[in-house]
Amino acid sequence: MWRMETVGLEQIEAAAALLAPVIRRTPTVGSRVLSERAGTQVLLKCENLQRTGSFKPRGAYNRIANLPVADRVRGVVAASAGNHAQGVAWAASELGIASTVFMPVGASLPKLVATRAYGAEVHLVGDTIDESLVAAQDFAQRTGATLIHPFDHADVVAGQATVALEILEQVPDVGTVIVPTGGGGLLAGIAVALHALAPNVRVIGVQAAEAAAWPESLVAGKPVRVPKMSTMADGIAVGLPGAVPFGHVAKLVSEIVTVDEDALSKALLLCLERAKLIVEPAGAAGVAALLTSALHDLPGPVVVVLSGGNIDPLLLTRVIGHGLAAAGRYMALRVTIDDRPGALSALLAVIGRAGASVVDVVHSRTGPWLDVDEVEVSLTVETRGATHRDEVLYALRDTGFRVRTEPDL
Repeated sequence: MWRMETVGLEQIEAAAALLAPVIRRTPTVGSRVLSERAGTQVLLKCENLQRTGSFKPRGAYNRIANLPVADRVRGVVAASAGNHAQGVAWAASELGIASTVFMPVGASLPKLVATRAYGAEVHLVGDTIDESLVAAQDFAQRTGATLIHPFDHADVVAGQATVALEILEQVPDVGTVIVPTGGGGLLAGIAVALHALAPNVRVIGVQAAEAAAWPESLVAGKPVRVPKMSTMADGIAVGLPGAVPFGHVAKLVSEIVTVDEDALSKALLLCLERAKLIVEPAGAAGVAALLTSALHDLPGPVVVVLSGGNIDPLLLTRVIGHGLAAAGRYMALRVTIDDRPGALSALLAVIGRAGASVVDVVHSRTGPWLDVDEVEVSLTVETRGATHRDEVLYALRDTGFRVRTEPDL
């Protein structure tokens, strides 16, 4: 039976006092391009610049620091593939407590190295977080170590809520706060704090469309597990909302919207290019929501929480490519030309006159769709955006080339 555990302002203010000496007061910076898009002032709350690269140490430190002395001696344990792992490892190290973290075998190398560097003993177990969590729970039962949940505990929610206190200090007239949402700890904490101190502020959660457990859960009136997930935003890919956050979110959050993978990659690219900030896909979910038509008539100023910046460089490269393609700045083409001298040169000349740049070319003379005197040329073309992309396609087709566009690079 689901039961609500409440978090109040007194707990949040106590967490703020506890965290003040150790947590960074992250900056809130304006974004002209997002302000123009939203029709009101938009600012970014940069938790990607927090210690360990995400908001997670706030809740982890508050939870661990409140453990009784007897529990501290036995250490703490967590299961995570990234941000929570680093947050627990850092917090435990700061407090002089032993930490053990179970991570999936496929966890990214930078996150694995960072977690160990923060002082945790790391074990690679299972292919998924759920399998790592089983191992962590078994470890807790065997050793007496305290399991530090990433979002389903009142102390964790209170710690995450300190983000809202900083927002109110930095943007006292804030009208809307947009929050990336997985298990709900950050969203619930921010909602509780704002409801107590600025009840007119609109709070909006954002989930990846391919890992969206909250919409169905809110309809059902209780946490409901999503059957499967597939998203680049692994930081908010949580299959079951937390029982502790649920009641607060259901009562206090204005709405929860979802964003697709294209929007996430475009948002990450915008943060990198325009704000000069490295943000992971999950951390950019709020920006993605502003770039889509999901949100309208937002009371301003709007503060978007960038919840994390821990992204594997290899994934960053792929996501940037995906974002460029989604924004119409990279285009994959397959063009059928005559198999004769000068045909390829003529194709490239049309592209050049249209002002596009060819990134790579692959020439193929085989394929059941080709006549014996035809060749298929696969190209990746760099353009200046969606309008220019359409102009390049028009130029090719107007010249008589048969062109097919590819959905992905």
